[in-house]
Amino acid sequence: MKKRDLLKFFDDDMLDKLFGFCYARTNDSYEAEELCSDIVYALVKAANSDGEIESIYPFIWRVAHNVYADFSNNRRKRTETIYEGNSEEILLQIVEEDYSDDTTELLRSVYRRVAFLTKAYREVMIMFYIDGLSTAQIANAQGTSEGAVRQRLFSARQKIRSEVEEMGETYNKPVALDKIHYVIWGTGSPAWGDPRNVCTRMFSNHIVWLCRKKPMSASEIAEELNVPTVYVEEELEILRKGENGKYGFLRRLDNGKYALNFILLDKDVFEKANAIYTEQLPKICETISTYIEKHKAEYLAFPYLNKKVDINLILWQQIFNIADAFSYCVQCALEKNHFVDVEKTDRPFSVFGYVDNGKYYGAGWDGVDAQNVCGFSNVHLDNIYITRIKRHFSCGLNVSNEPKIQLALRAIEGLDITSLSETEKEHAAKAIECGYLYRDGDMLYTKILVSSLSDRNSLFDISNALRNGHFNADAEIVAEKVATLIKKSVPDYLLGEWRLANNLASMPVLDAVVECLIEKGVLTPPEDGIGAEGCWMSVEK
Repeated sequence: MKKRDLLKFFDDDMLDKLFGFCYARTNDSYEAEELCSDIVYALVKAANSDGEIESIYPFIWRVAHNVYADFSNNRRKRTETIYEGNSEEILLQIVEEDYSDDTTELLRSVYRRVAFLTKAYREVMIMFYIDGLSTAQIANAQGTSEGAVRQRLFSARQKIRSEVEEMGETYNKPVALDKIHYVIWGTGSPAWGDPRNVCTRMFSNHIVWLCRKKPMSASEIAEELNVPTVYVEEELEILRKGENGKYGFLRRLDNGKYALNFILLDKDVFEKANAIYTEQLPKICETISTYIEKHKAEYLAFPYLNKKVDINLILWQQIFNIADAFSYCVQCALEKNHFVDVEKTDRPFSVFGYVDNGKYYGAGWDGVDAQNVCGFSNVHLDNIYITRIKRHFSCGLNVSNEPKIQLALRAIEGLDITSLSETEKEHAAKAIECGYLYRDGDMLYTKILVSSLSDRNSLFDISNALRNGHFNADAEIVAEKVATLIKKSVPDYLLGEWRLANNLASMPVLDAVVECLIEKGVLTPPEDGIGAEGCWMSVEK
């Protein structure tokens, strides 16, 4: 479509979405109004230019993001430039004289919509709370949709809530909300619904913290935080429902009170749990080092598809399972001797965490599947990331848009450099730099470990054998102490998630094992954390 047709898309719904975009980034209604007007101004200017737009909405949001960037960097200067004189006159000035009367009237309509929009956001709270009108009645009065009313009401509430949180004094009582920061991990498929996505504000964090101590009602939380109950009620339901309406940070009990719905350890408990494992680290590291040395030939004998394999890359691939062997043995002891009668909580995705104490054990494992790419019917990619190695990709990766990985797939059996285009050579250079490829003469080969998809299930058999009898005695010692701490610190209704509490307790082990193996010369970390270490692929023709 032509750029000149942009104005036709400025209905109430679009302007509401633009205002919501602006408020989310300014957290101030007046700045949001100013930013929204700036975005409309930029879009009207675009409508006055020649050219085509391939896709209307991506274009609008690209302009919005660009204007916001300018707004953030140089707000005063831009404001003086744009708002000197009458706003409507300035908007109309950018319309060329050869524009039709219809276009000019359309522009005036856009301006009127913007002017009304800002007024409507201020009026909606009065109409809803004071006049007692329903959203349908407000929509009728404002000449808009119920969806637009709900958007305006939400943004108005956010503004009030922000003001409440910033108040230094309410009802002659000081409100002092200490900053609380959690480190919250997730396990499973976040596509099912990640409750972390709806708990991003300090207000939310404080409610979660209060409900962690003991179940509380909305009125009790409101009194504790000196916040009107209506805002607490809304936030409680957001935290209860989470992202998918099924799993949130809070649960509502039969008595109407809200309680924590996931394991969240305070600083003291987290440190005590870590210390239980830390006491055993010298024994753990020694057992692992001995095991690796004894089974090195078996690791190298695995049928990888690479032209050559590197024991260093193999061990980095295996490091999660190697380091996890001890905590797995502890888990088995916990299940057999301490939580035998506790029913496991089972869901596609779970969260667990601790109150930040400055100790962050950054680690993860992401995998992604692809079909019909580079001559392979099925491809599975994995990468791990810990303190020593950085993440190459997340589980949302689209392989069809990743030329470096495609080159790695093509180079499994060797890829002649002379067959590559100039663009492909550029991508190949980048793939070598990040550790996906290496050059041997005029040929490129895949450095990332590659196995057949049929062998994928046996990739970790050698490492997993560490779980069989190598740690039993020490694991039981740890299990007894961990079980005592969990039962003392975790509510009874959350005991079905004791495995996640054990994961928190064992967090220091991975980094400690890695550092031990590096010190012994068993592992070599990649330079700047970027390399083929921790990456592997499984393929099927």
